[in-house]
Amino acid sequence: MTTPTLSPMTALIDQSVRYDLAESTVPALRVGDLAEISALAELPLGYGTTQGDVELRALIAADAGIAADQVLVTVGAIEAMFLLAQVTCRPGDRVLLAAPCFPPARAVPEAIGAQVDVVTLSFDDGYRLPLDRIAGALTPETRLVSLASPQNPSGVRFSEEELRGLLAAVAKRAPSAVVLVDETYRASTYGNAPVPPSAAGLSPRVVTCSALSKAHGAPGLRIGWLTSNDPEFYARLREAKFLTTIACSSVDEFLAVQVLRQQTEILAPRAQRLRRSLDQLLRWTQDQPVEIVRPDGGALCCLRLPADRFSEDAVSTFYARLAARDTRVAPGSWFGEHDRVFRVGFGHLSTGDLDEALGRVAEALG
Repeated sequence: MTTPTLSPMTALIDQSVRYDLAESTVPALRVGDLAEISALAELPLGYGTTQGDVELRALIAADAGIAADQVLVTVGAIEAMFLLAQVTCRPGDRVLLAAPCFPPARAVPEAIGAQVDVVTLSFDDGYRLPLDRIAGALTPETRLVSLASPQNPSGVRFSEEELRGLLAAVAKRAPSAVVLVDETYRASTYGNAPVPPSAAGLSPRVVTCSALSKAHGAPGLRIGWLTSNDPEFYARLREAKFLTTIACSSVDEFLAVQVLRQQTEILAPRAQRLRRSLDQLLRWTQDQPVEIVRPDGGALCCLRLPADRFSEDAVSTFYARLAARDTRVAPGSWFGEHDRVFRVGFGHLSTGDLDEALGRVAEALG
């Protein structure tokens, strides 16, 4: 029997290392941080609704600046991506993807049989949105345009001007397309910086997705959501969810409500921690033979081994030396980049552990 080939990213869940800089979230919340056990004991375990808990949708909507009936709660952002691809694409349809990106953004439409056209963003250009190249890649057969802001893996956020330029190009060249803006890291800010507005209200053509996994530190809840202010399109997404997962876990939705009720108290200390950790990383890079694209949000960013300092063999040697030190970063090939680019997650380790992890990366750099 042939052993199935698994994505290298499964190592993030299935294999542990002492110092994991490949992780891209903040320290995890605990159930006791959110609710009394007695409240859980009284929770009925019946079906919820396909749309999701009423209060949960209202909390999400208030944060995004839309109406509650424009929010569809999903089993994490991954189900949101699946439902959107299922509703928009048929075999042979085209999807335009801005890369590097979270791997399921590509794998899901490909599994449906869509043709994925990739526009690669450049490390040298700070992973900004290349509107001219995106416009040139759009066709009347494009049904979905997919990007993240802030991006995974770079943490770069697109401006409203960039997004409006994208929407104008899509309206002109791909009038049947929907634009997905993955906002999973939107609430993950630094220091006292405010959470930027959601793109949810920019246009009926825009669909956003997000989750409690990254900024809030609750990936174990498996709660995400989609937004759409097009009633007909929203109804199609809702029907697709009913025909797949029916509803989300009532326990997860209950705890998700507790997270969003306490969102300010949860996010504020994490923002301060991210500010300190990012500053620690930036100071470290000043003395290392690496290049960095400074992130705008999220617990992650991209570094690069310069071609004039590291041969292809030296890139492979770097990863081998790092593994020998029980330390891990996320190689660029996980996201559609060259492996001389790697993602560093700086949000979940303590100051001391981050210092030790970066020291081990410095040793691997030689």
